[in-house]
Amino acid sequence: MNEHHKPRRAFLKLSGAALAAAPLLVSSRWAAAEKNAAMRAALKYQDNPDGEKMCSNCIHFVPGKTATELGGCKLFAGDTEVSPKGYCTAWMKTA
Repeated sequence: MNEHHKPRRAFLKLSGAALAAAPLLVSSRWAAAEKNAAMRAALKYQDNPDGEKMCSNCIHFVPGKTATELGGCKLFAGDTEVSPKGYCTAWMKTA
């Protein structure tokens, strides 16, 4: 085999493996999004606070870059964004 064909053959093998894995990645992201939607519904998540109870003062909240930007929640998988002024039934006050 010619030395010039080896890198191309390796690239083609990697490309084929990436194409074969693509449906698995897409389906796993879809499953995570579906799970998060179910979790939001189960916890009765809303974008508005319940009095003083809001995501920004909950132990599960992961703040965004600024105090007003969307953040995350430790109870949701992946990159699910929640409002700092949101609320759900899993709310627990930070210490």
